[in-house]
Order: sequence, then C-alpha cells, then structure tokens
Amino acid sequence: MSGSPRTPQEPSPRWFAGLVERRIGLLFTLFLFLLVLAAGRASWLGTVRADELRERAVSQQVSDLEVTARRGSVTDRHGVELAVSEDAVTVFANPFLIKRPDVVVPRLARALGRPPAAVARKLADRDAGFVYLGRKLDPEVGERVANLEIEGVGTVVEPRRRYPRNELAAQLLGTVGTDNYGLSGLEQSRERTLNGRNGRRRLVKDALGKPVSIVEQQRARPGDDLRLTLDAALQERTEAVLADVAARFRPKGATALVLDPRSGELLALANWPAVDANRAIEAPAWARQNRAVAASYEPGSTFKAFTMAGALEDDLIEPETSFGLAPTIQVADREIRESHPRGFVQLTAAEILAQSSNVGSVTIGLAMGVKRFDRWVRRFGFGRGTDVDLPGEQAGIVPDPKDYSGSSMGNLPIGQGLAVTPIQLAAAYAGIANGGVTRPPHVIAGAAPPGRRVVSERTARRVSRMLEGVLGPGGTAQEAQVPGYRLAGKTGTAQKPDGLGGYSSTKYVSSFIGYAPARNPRLLVAVAVDEPQGKIYGGEVAAPAFEKIVTFALPYLRIPPD
Repeated sequence: MSGSPRTPQEPSPRWFAGLVERRIGLLFTLFLFLLVLAAGRASWLGTVRADELRERAVSQQVSDLEVTARRGSVTDRHGVELAVSEDAVTVFANPFLIKRPDVVVPRLARALGRPPAAVARKLADRDAGFVYLGRKLDPEVGERVANLEIEGVGTVVEPRRRYPRNELAAQLLGTVGTDNYGLSGLEQSRERTLNGRNGRRRLVKDALGKPVSIVEQQRARPGDDLRLTLDAALQERTEAVLADVAARFRPKGATALVLDPRSGELLALANWPAVDANRAIEAPAWARQNRAVAASYEPGSTFKAFTMAGALEDDLIEPETSFGLAPTIQVADREIRESHPRGFVQLTAAEILAQSSNVGSVTIGLAMGVKRFDRWVRRFGFGRGTDVDLPGEQAGIVPDPKDYSGSSMGNLPIGQGLAVTPIQLAAAYAGIANGGVTRPPHVIAGAAPPGRRVVSERTARRVSRMLEGVLGPGGTAQEAQVPGYRLAGKTGTAQKPDGLGGYSSTKYVSSFIGYAPARNPRLLVAVAVDEPQGKIYGGEVAAPAFEKIVTFALPYLRIPPD
C-alpha cells in the first residue's frame, strides 16, 4: 500500500508571538538590570565617592597658583643696584593629564636640562593635581617647554633674586631661598621690608587640558626698596685690596670696613674669601659669614688706645708723662715681654702708644687698677653689641672683674684675654676720632642714630695726636703714608688662643685701624687678617691694606688734604 509524502506542519502564529514576547522580556530584563546597575553606580559615585571625584575633577581642571611678590631692590647710596628681582619661569605639571609619561619624560628632561629620572619621579604620582618641575628657571628654558605643547604641562612667570654685581658685598646682602624668603644677611633681617605680599592666581583648563581662563584672586604687592649707606665703588676697591692681601699672605680669612666716624655710616664692608651672591649656596658656610660682625678675636695692640684713653681721662697720666721701662714686667705668675727684645728705656706715654710697648701699656694699666680699667673697657662698648643694623652680631667677650686671675692685668691692657669684633673696634675708635662721641654703625640709609659720649673732647683729641705718632718716625706703621694727609691709627698683632689655655706660636690675627684726616676725620678704616702666612705683624700685613684703601677713598670722596 502506497501513500503520498507527509508535509511538515507549519508553526502556528501563536508560537511566533510567544517567542517574540520571550525575547522582548529577556531584553527588557537585561536593560532593566543595566539601568538598575547604572543607577546604583551613579548613586554610589554621587554619594559615597562624590567628594573624592569632585576633588579629582577640580585638581585636573583647576590649579591654584601662589603668585610670588616681587622683592624690593637694594641699592647703594647713589642708587647703584646691588640686589634686584627679575622675571623667571616656573614649569609645573598635572601628572594625571600626561597620557604617555614614557614619551613625555625624555622630551621634558631635555628641555629642562634635568636628568630624566628626576623628571620621572616628579610625574610618578598620577593622582597629584599639581607638581613643580622647575622653579625660577631662565626664560629660554620656559620657552623650550612651552614649544613642546605637552598636555598637562604649563609655565608661569614669577620673580627671582639676582645680584648684578655678583661678589660685591655678598656676605652683607645675604641670600634668598627658592620661595622668595631671605635666608641670611640683610635679605633675612629686612624681610618685612623687602618681601611684599604674595598673591593668588586660579588657572582653569578644559577637559583637554587647555587653559581657558586665568583669574587673579589676589594681586601680589611688591616689597619696598632698601637704600644702603654703602658706596659701590669704594666697596669694590676695598674688596680688591683684600683680594691682594689674600694673594700675598694666604690667610684663613680677612675683613675690612670703612665708615664715616661723624655719622656711623658704613661706606664699605668687605669679607674674604669672596662669594658670588648668585651662587652663594655653593660656598662653604664659613665663607658666607659676615666676619665684620660675627667673628670675635683678641684685638692685641689695637686695644692699647683705650687703656691710654682711660688713664688720660682719669688724669693718671699726660701724653708727656715719662716712664722708665725695664725689658720685661712681672705680673703675678706671668712675665710680659716686648714684641722685639730691647734694653732699659725711658718712654713717654705718647711713645709707649706709638711704639706699641707691652711693658709700658701694662704699667699704665696697673696704675689704673681693676675697677677703673673695667669701667673704661665697658664705657667704650666692649662686651655688648654696637646696635649695628646687621644680623648675626656677636657681643665679644669681656671678663668680669671677679673672674680676673692674678695675671689678668698683665694681659687685658695689651688686648689679650678678651675678644672683640671688627665692628666693635671700629665703633670704639670712631668715638675717639669724633671728638669723644660714638654713634652706632649702620648700613641702612636714613637719619643718624643718636650719639653717646665716651670721653671728653680734650681726651679724644690728645689720644688722636698720640695715634698720629704710630704712623710717624719710630712708629709701628711709619711706612703707611698718604701724601698731603695726616693719618692716625694703631697696629695689632695678636696671638690666637691654642685651645689649651695658652697661645699659639704660629697663628696670629694681624690688624690695623685708623682714620683720616687725623685732625678732621672723615673716614675710618679697619682691617683684620686671620692667620696670615709669611709675615704676621699688623704693620706689615694690615697697614699696607689700610694705606691702599685710604689712598683711593680720600680723593674719591673729595676730602681735601690737611
């Protein structure tokens, strides 16, 4: 029995409708799940992580920059610029916006002139919104970086400190740090004057990191200028003289200062070794020290003028008072000798000072006694600061009479057993040069501080005449002469303590301090040379430096011959 083939049964319309409905349901369920998931994530991001994300968004698109205030300029008495502020470029970056650090770092490093590893470390924190890649760079460096057009890297102009005269008065001026704050010298002590008020700037970028606006939130206010009493030409000459001293005698250090004894104005203040103020951080700390105010030393024979002034003021002696002096003098357990051996001599008080006799000075000191001597030492300002407007001033060392040993009056009248600074010694000598009235030394231009009388005008005049003898025939500095001018001054050759209770036989401080014209002083010069080699006496080491400075300064300042 045969039959025809069986025809497949056609799907019913109801079956198709069910299939479509199932697929639509699945898709709806899937979309609903995704919608719920998205809503949950949005809710989580908008609540739990809202603050974090907001901060990241702001850090990526908004940068708040501090605008450094331009520091005031420092000039000499004639307006010559010694310290100024100039435009420099600071390079910054947003690490999050830098997509290919491996490509960007080498390019940035070449433009900045920095090692690639150092740049890579700066960009390592991808979450950081702002990092400095370089502060206060040369403008050409900023131009190179800007030309790279790297997303997430920008530049901003800010001031940096520059010293146009390089080494001139570097230790006095001091230094400024990267953040524009003074670190030493006048830059530090006059911070409130020189440093103005910093401003704030907001930099807003779009999603691609392109700046769209810069808003000055607070304008920077520049600092005030500072005018000094220094004379740049005289300062330069004084530093050159110290450099010559260093070349000849290879000392550990040296300082020299020039002041007007009538007003206390410092016209020059130099230190050796020289330091380039623009690269001061490269110099050792001891070279950056302002030795004129911070270095204490035993003054030696330069101190004898104050022993003599006290005795004259107390009417114990006259310049013509004569003394018979043995070759040595015994004080307690100490025998005091002269710097050069001699026999028995008869010397007046004036000759004792001119020839720098140790035996004669101690003889006069013993006649004064402890109380009178101590009173005059302190009257001249030793043992305390001079109130000079420079930072770091030391008070020196003056022993209390109750701490004197039996031999102290054999040391102190000749400048041993106590310590002074060059600025102290200059201020005290200025009191003699200025008719018995001393004024605080100062370097900031302005009204002269009030003076203080230390001795009578008559005593000051008589000591000055005696100091003229130091540079006359038979004096310890007779070779220091300036044609047409009378000079007054005193040499000093002081042994340095050896740290064991005695004095070194090889280490000395050679010094000279004097003024001109002797009968109408207009300038005073002090020179101190620490541990000169080859020669040690103040008349050989420091007095020639005094002569060179005065030879330049007198005609330069138009001081007429006397």
